[in-house]
Amino acid sequence: MNKHVFAAALSSVMGFMLPAFADVPNPTDTPYSGTIKIAVDATDLAHRIFKINETIPVNAGEMTLLYPQWIPGHHSPVGPISQLAGLKMSAKGKVIEWQRDPGNVYAFNLKVPKGVRELHVEYQFLSPQSSEQGRVMMTPEMLNLQWNTVALYPAGHYSRKIKFQPSVTLPKGWQFATALEKSSQKGNTVTFEGIDFENLVDSPMFAGSHYKRVDLNPNADTPVFLNVFADKEKDLEISAEGLTAHRELIQQMYALYGAHHFDHYDFLLALTDKLGGIGMEHHRSSENSAKENYFTDWDKSWVGRDLLAHEFNHSWNGKYRRPDALWTPTYNQVKEANGLWVYEGQTQFWGQVIAARSGLWSQENAMDMLARLGATYDQGRPGMAWRNILDTTNDPTIAQRSSLPYRSYQMSEDYYSGGELIWFAVDAKLRELSNNSHSLDDFAHNFFGVNPGDWNVLTYKFDDVINTLNGIEKYQWDDFINSRLKGHVNLSKSLEDQGWKLTYNDKASEGIKAIESRYKSTDLLYSLGFSVNKEGKMRDVLWDSPAFNAGLAPSMQIVAVNNTQFSADALKDAVTDAKGSKAPIKLLVKNFDQYSEIQIDYHDGLKYPHLERIEGKPDYLSQLLTAR
Repeated sequence: MNKHVFAAALSSVMGFMLPAFADVPNPTDTPYSGTIKIAVDATDLAHRIFKINETIPVNAGEMTLLYPQWIPGHHSPVGPISQLAGLKMSAKGKVIEWQRDPGNVYAFNLKVPKGVRELHVEYQFLSPQSSEQGRVMMTPEMLNLQWNTVALYPAGHYSRKIKFQPSVTLPKGWQFATALEKSSQKGNTVTFEGIDFENLVDSPMFAGSHYKRVDLNPNADTPVFLNVFADKEKDLEISAEGLTAHRELIQQMYALYGAHHFDHYDFLLALTDKLGGIGMEHHRSSENSAKENYFTDWDKSWVGRDLLAHEFNHSWNGKYRRPDALWTPTYNQVKEANGLWVYEGQTQFWGQVIAARSGLWSQENAMDMLARLGATYDQGRPGMAWRNILDTTNDPTIAQRSSLPYRSYQMSEDYYSGGELIWFAVDAKLRELSNNSHSLDDFAHNFFGVNPGDWNVLTYKFDDVINTLNGIEKYQWDDFINSRLKGHVNLSKSLEDQGWKLTYNDKASEGIKAIESRYKSTDLLYSLGFSVNKEGKMRDVLWDSPAFNAGLAPSMQIVAVNNTQFSADALKDAVTDAKGSKAPIKLLVKNFDQYSEIQIDYHDGLKYPHLERIEGKPDYLSQLLTAR
């Protein structure tokens, strides 16, 4: 039964009648007539409310307005429709009633009266007050405006065929950064040049009271800027070493691809502990956040410094070249995410490799992080016994990035890190087949570095990936990749292909120490089988580990270790003392309001992952991490 026929039948049974509307029209590749004006008032920082007014050219008859549902970069239907409120429509001073589509909560149906040529729409976006409600987007010092959260657009046309004229009113004295081109400014209100809706959504804004802009490619024909917003003015101070590394990031990415697909690029970077964390790719910009000491404590802040390399890489991989099923004509059509092992997996690969090549990481930093990555798929993903990497490309829709009770067994978006290891294997095989004259650099150049200056989306399929690899070195690439993508294999072996093997000992690497410091945690995943925060609350319990088999669960909190109050040192000492002993490690744990003792029969000491050279095998990895 047609959904509208069903709705009419239901309303009749219930004793009321809803207006009948046609189905939401399918999009066509035809221009929408006229330009939609959208004005956003972002001054209500106290309530964290964005107020929106749209003026939409219309013709008489039925129409549907859509709120974006499938958001690029999220790869899932997470448009925050629940935070849209106060929706009112009018024309010529008279209210026009609207009705939410009975089969699609993101669609609003209305009938435009005869003689009406302009529809006025007003509403609010009630941005989250806390992280429990979603990502915080407004603070007293800064805000993040994402156009998909504040825009309604007419159904029936491709997003790229609908023209918008955007403007924003900001708090007094605030500065802003965005990929949009400014047309004019009057007081605190900034008006931007007209742009199609697809590229409007792809051009978010950061704004704030503490701001610095840095040219990362001076005197270049295509400018690249780093726009930094901070909670405190002092956090904007950039060291010479930090500036050099970020400038080298641009040069290393250009050396890799040999072409770029933007007319200018703006990194948007928030240094904050208030605004919600983000790493989001766009074609001519990216949204990024980091700790306040990102620049001011350069030697200690390296964990996470691959973020900008990752998001910048997406301008080539994900925004310009995109899996065909991940591009749709509008933001309200289902996206299929099977290509994320390339889109995100190879971007994860290059994000970390370019971080090392540019100096955002040292080679030692990179090796520590790769040892941790390898250990994840050597011992830390028992879920690989029942799932594969390709199946995890469905996770953005399955879990929508919510926390999971047993991630090691359920798995979640492993196309990032598992996909990265697949590309380490491909790189090593290319080097082996070509006597080290070809590598994944060649694939990146040939696949993503095409058509310099073009920034229309260029889609691809699996066979395009295989054909490009065969154009570099002939091989059974479909079998090679599918055995890892669809198989149940130990992906850490990719690092052995690169000339390095995983080892475990009782000394935590500097990388593990840095991560423990950043997240105030203790990592015992590869010994007892869990990690905890500084209060003893579980961050993760490894499936089928000694701790799991003894009865420890992610909901628990450790109160005492061997009859001593919990601390990180007490926990590590207990593991060390148990080596060579027969006595179990005793944990007093709290589970809801119950206290109980869990005894873990483990005697192999602390274990942390490291990489060690394999004698007699070529060292491809060191070459891969070396600057070009």
